[in-house]
Order: sequence, then C-alpha cells, then structure tokens
Amino acid sequence: MTSISSYRTVKPEEVTTWQHVADAEVFPTNGGLNIMHNGLQIAVFNFSKRGEWYATQNLCPHKKQMILSRGMIGSDGDEPKVACPFHKKTFSLKDGKNLNGDECDIATYPVKVEEGKVYIGFDS
Repeated sequence: MTSISSYRTVKPEEVTTWQHVADAEVFPTNGGLNIMHNGLQIAVFNFSKRGEWYATQNLCPHKKQMILSRGMIGSDGDEPKVACPFHKKTFSLKDGKNLNGDECDIATYPVKVEEGKVYIGFDS
C-alpha cells in the first residue's frame, strides 16, 4: 500500500518528465479521474468552468483512502479547490494546502494539455 510519505509536490521548474496520461476527451467536465504513475495514484481534474487542469495525490491524508479524484471541485473566491467526498475537508488545487486550517496538505503536480493530450509533470 502506498503511504502518504510517497507523495511529494512537484513544482513546474522541477519537472524532468512529462508523462502522457490520457486524451483530454476522456476526462469528465468539471471532474476528475485517477491515473497511476510509478505506483502512485494521481487525481487529475478538468476544471472546465475555469478552463484549467490540476493534478494532486489521490490519497486523502485524513482517512488514508484513494478517493480525491471523486471529490467535488469548486472555488473559494479565486482559489480552486477539491473537497474529499468522505469528510468534506477541502484542499487547494494550486498548491495542495488544506483550506480547513488543518496541518495535512496534499501533493500537487503540474499539468499541461497539448493537441488534446493531457500530460502530468514529474521529477523522476
């Protein structure tokens, strides 16, 4: 089983590999899908209302379940967020910060879409 410590935020300047994960058309409008990369489950979100894409760890840091890709996405002011479907804790899709003031944040990854293909940036 993958532990929470296996996930680490990758900043755009740290990307060494852009991994093609799927064609953009397979992602739900204003929703997410789970993809696998080197044993890690990554939640990829098509936030079409904002015209933006995001990627985070799929592992909820509270309940230790692979569920964030099924979370509700929305905005808190200008901050895009995802809410865990189990306990409604919310996390920034930009930087993974827990928006409820708790200490457990989530890892985030850069996303780009080129010619209808979605890529996630990794540093390994």
